[in-house]
Amino acid sequence: MTEPFDLLPPDPVSKRSTPLADRMRARTLDEFVGQEAMVGAGTLLRTTLDAGEITQSMILWGPPGCGKTTLARLIASRVRNRFVPFSAVTSGIAEVKRVIEDARKLRSIEKLPLLLFVDEIHRFNRAQQDAFLPHIEDGTIVFIGATTENPSFEVIGPLLSRSRVFVLDALTEAHVVAILKRALRDSERGLGQLEVDASPEVLALIADVAQGDARVALNALEYATAALSRTPPPRVLTRELAMDALQRRVVATDKSGDSHYNLISALHKSLRGGDADASLYWLARMCEAGEDPLYIARRLVRFASEDVGNADPQALVLAVAARDAVDFIGYPECKLALAQCVVYLALTPKSTAVYAAYEAAAKVVHSTAPFPVPFHIRNAPTRLMKELGYGKDYVYPPDDPNAPPQTFLPDELVDQRFYHPVDAGLESELKRRLDEFQQRGKKK
Repeated sequence: MTEPFDLLPPDPVSKRSTPLADRMRARTLDEFVGQEAMVGAGTLLRTTLDAGEITQSMILWGPPGCGKTTLARLIASRVRNRFVPFSAVTSGIAEVKRVIEDARKLRSIEKLPLLLFVDEIHRFNRAQQDAFLPHIEDGTIVFIGATTENPSFEVIGPLLSRSRVFVLDALTEAHVVAILKRALRDSERGLGQLEVDASPEVLALIADVAQGDARVALNALEYATAALSRTPPPRVLTRELAMDALQRRVVATDKSGDSHYNLISALHKSLRGGDADASLYWLARMCEAGEDPLYIARRLVRFASEDVGNADPQALVLAVAARDAVDFIGYPECKLALAQCVVYLALTPKSTAVYAAYEAAAKVVHSTAPFPVPFHIRNAPTRLMKELGYGKDYVYPPDDPNAPPQTFLPDELVDQRFYHPVDAGLESELKRRLDEFQQRGKKK
């Protein structure tokens, strides 16, 4: 009996035409390098897989090249469920519906749910992710999602609650070196037939630059040995060849995900802590990775008000100017405008008094009645309003600076204080002026 639908992708036409990183994927859990705490002997996941059955959906979260896709395929190899790999990058809701329909047909034949692997699940929007929920609930599919982004932010709550999240760590340098050595030795899938000699120092260099990404390391190794394949033995992988294959250290960041937020957090906290050098480093990490400079500029403008405030009002002026410079000249020239602003913000006095004052005022607004505006500070553009007392007894301060103090808050909040300036920078002077204003009110 022929299958009414195709659930597995065709095998590659030529194994040698497949990139080395794909050829060298682990075929068994014992070959799988890294993530020992998750799939090592005696772990919950390993015990479940050794039993040959998986019923709970899961999400594999980890950085690029740490083995998420390989692990998903290894999980599939240990269970009896049919496995379908699916990419959120190239597929949409129509493909989701087709796969689900195929899964229903399969379940009617084999009485097993389909093991559906969705790579880069964060690329699916809420509606696309919602489409999986009823089919997970009724047992049509067991869902495995892979993502480089924090699932707390990128995976919808209902899907997250129905899945076990497994966190994969970036591979260590030792892990990547072990993978490179295996590729050099393996004559069936790897580069063993070339008999390339690579020193531990050269392999460590590739692993260091790859930053825990096995795919980057194997791609560099494949590129470097391709040049050696055209030369007679002995073939030696030199540091120069490795560096040429690597070109430059890859500056890693996911521009809308967890690393993105970690980097901006590091910049923000370095600025707050007054460390100009650390602030410049985190800025450079973001800029060199191609982060949107307008996003960085907007965060600097926010910092100038939130963390510097009136301790140095010039900080906001400079931050807005940096934002305008970014908009005007763009990359790469705008990097210096951002750097100039970052150094100034790091070294200027800090005060969160304005931020705290607004939050306190907003809290009162949300927790009390909408008190009426006092009559003496209401606008009175018509005769009727004046007759009703709008604007009565209001004194225009510039015309009479020595007039008795007026109250501007509602009567119910007349003694409320929101702004508490600190003795930092210009805010020290503002504190003196505020104290003087409040003393005048007490003499009323």
